[in-house]
Formats: sequence, C-alpha cells, structure tokens
Amino acid sequence: MKYEDIRQTAYETNMQLPKLGLVLFTFGNVSAVDRSQGVFAIKPSGVPYEDLTPEKMVIVDFDGKIVDGTLRPSSDTNTHAVLYKHWENIGGIVHTHSTYGTAWAQSQRDIPIFGTTHADHLTTDIPCAPPMDDAMIEGDYEYQTGFQIMNCFKEKGLSYKEVEMVLVGNHAPFTWGKTAQKAVYNSAVLETVAQMALLTEQINPQAPRLKDSLIRKHYERKHGPHSYYGQS
Repeated sequence: MKYEDIRQTAYETNMQLPKLGLVLFTFGNVSAVDRSQGVFAIKPSGVPYEDLTPEKMVIVDFDGKIVDGTLRPSSDTNTHAVLYKHWENIGGIVHTHSTYGTAWAQSQRDIPIFGTTHADHLTTDIPCAPPMDDAMIEGDYEYQTGFQIMNCFKEKGLSYKEVEMVLVGNHAPFTWGKTAQKAVYNSAVLETVAQMALLTEQINPQAPRLKDSLIRKHYERKHGPHSYYGQS
C-alpha cells in the first residue's frame, strides 16, 4: 500500500498518548510525515483511541487537503500542515490537552527552567505563544494557529530544531521531532516538566531559575559535541 508505513506509524504513536496519560477521550492527535510524497498521516477527528486502526489514519497534503482516506481528519490538521510546510526538518507532530501543560498554557506563561530534568532536553523556558487576536480566531483558526506558533518562535529568537515544544496561550501544548516517536517523547517530557515546575512554585514561590552552568552541563552532556550520556 502506498501510504502503509506512515499510516502504521501514525497509528502506533497515537496509541501511545493514552498509555502515557497524555490524553482523555479524544483530546489529542499525532501525525507522521512522508516528505518524499509531500503528505502526512493523522488521526481521524473524534474517533476514540480504542476504535483506531492503521487503515483509519487519514492522508493529507501540506495544504491540509485529503489525499487518501474515508474519514474526516483531525480538526487540528491545518496546524500540522502549516508546520510541516514551513519547518522542513519535522517528521512528526503531537497535540494534546495534557493536564499540566494545558494549565500552563491557560495561564499564558512560559514554563521556567527550574531544574536539570528540564535542562536535559532544552536550554530555555518552554515558550508560550500568546492567544491569537480576534481576526485570526475568526478566520481559519487552525491554519492561523500554525502561524501563531511560528511567530512566537520568531519573536523569541528560538529555533524549532532546538526547542521542539510550545504552549499555545489559552489552548494547549504542541510538540514535534524528527520522527513521530520523538514528538511523542517530547510531549511526555513537556507534561512532566510542567508538573515539576508547578510543584516547584507551590513549594517555593521564589524558586530561582536554574543557573547557566548547570543548564549548559546537563544539555551538553546529552546533546553537545562531546556528549557522554547513553551508549555509543
């Protein structure tokens, strides 16, 4: 089958979301891209996870148009399409309404970098894009959400290749990665760091940010040119 591989990948990664406690009911989606064919596979809209199969994944192009499939794709499809079209190194995207990540999004706050768990994965706060203005909301909402994310990264001087996660103000988290599996991993990391940050502020409302030397040390030992975490 022409799209069998990305359908299977999208199915398997979508099924990870409830297992990891990142979704409730149908509150989330994963997509997996095939750049050689200019398409991605995404979860169908409103279908419970227990009813999903690889064949039900919908194939969509980078303009959000259905290429193959009998079901309506996720309502967030156009956000995925915009990000795939403009950020060419992304291989998979995840959107959830996970509890702690969404709480920070609803607070319209970046998630501060308080500890080394956060620094193991990125060297900055997890950014929160501001809520969209009324014109964007009343237009093509999901399409504009993609641009809201990209505009946030541009304004904050961030690279999507280094920071693979974002909160959309008053909405919820999006994550991405070179593969759909990495995007799911990043979604789980975001949720865990969001929970830790909330607890940190509850225990000590004046908790300081992690100092730069520890940020550099923990990030570079995993991702730097002389990294030594894991097996060679």
